[in-house]
Amino acid sequence: MNKRALNKFYDKNHKIILILPAILIILSLFYLYNFNQINNDFIYKDVSLTGGTSATIPGNIDMTDLGNYLDGKLEDVNMRKIYDIVTKEEKAVVIETKSTPEETKQVLEDYLGYELTTENSSFEYTGSTLSENFYQQLLIALLIAFIFMAFVVFILFRTLVPSTAVIISAFADILMTLVAVDLLGMKLSTAGIVAFLMLMGYSVDTDILLTTRVLKRQGASINNKIYGAFKTGIMMSLTSIVAIAFALIIARSFSSTLNQIFTILLIGLLFDIFNTWITNAAIIKWYAEKKK
Repeated sequence: MNKRALNKFYDKNHKIILILPAILIILSLFYLYNFNQINNDFIYKDVSLTGGTSATIPGNIDMTDLGNYLDGKLEDVNMRKIYDIVTKEEKAVVIETKSTPEETKQVLEDYLGYELTTENSSFEYTGSTLSENFYQQLLIALLIAFIFMAFVVFILFRTLVPSTAVIISAFADILMTLVAVDLLGMKLSTAGIVAFLMLMGYSVDTDILLTTRVLKRQGASINNKIYGAFKTGIMMSLTSIVAIAFALIIARSFSSTLNQIFTILLIGLLFDIFNTWITNAAIIKWYAEKKK
């Protein structure tokens, strides 16, 4: 399809295209509603947000065998391995559970056959009340950040429709990423919540670029303005995606915190491409044509 035919197709169908993101947003909201009804929250939470014990045991341990042994003995167990970044050698296994440190230590000692001390293991415990309060504070911080972001966008453009389009796109990025994280069964830690804060910043930059180019640049057609913004914006997004994907490959074997942050950002940036250049672009084109 040549550029002229593509322009004609986009002129004719850009409003119809908006049906797809609308359907995805509705389905995402419906999924999160059902998820909340089942789990009493919108996410799976790890021990840093629910409270519980995290035990790190050095050595090469069979996680399948350990998992079978711990089943029914400890509450809500989650395990992961830690590897050496250079040699890829297994260095330790991390066991997270809602059980107390005393219970966890006793069960692990029974399995391993030796006493666990500060020299051959590490135990961390977070109380449920403290974790829940911290979780609530993080959600409040996320909400306040979103409100301030919306305020700045309205100040920048001083027009309802373009500002709302940027905010809808950013909201859709977060919403769809949250659904994807739930579908992957990822248990979010405090770092995961912070990653959503970071995603908010990533989400608005290309939207602001697009809106500024279309509304404030003179002497070109609307489609050419969108295309010019797309060439710049997609390069920004792809550069970030490649950098984060590479960091994820490096970090996933030795840091669950970085692994979670980079995974959320990578998913969010992929959704941002869709929501910026499908959702926001169609709304801005619609608005710009009406304004003309």
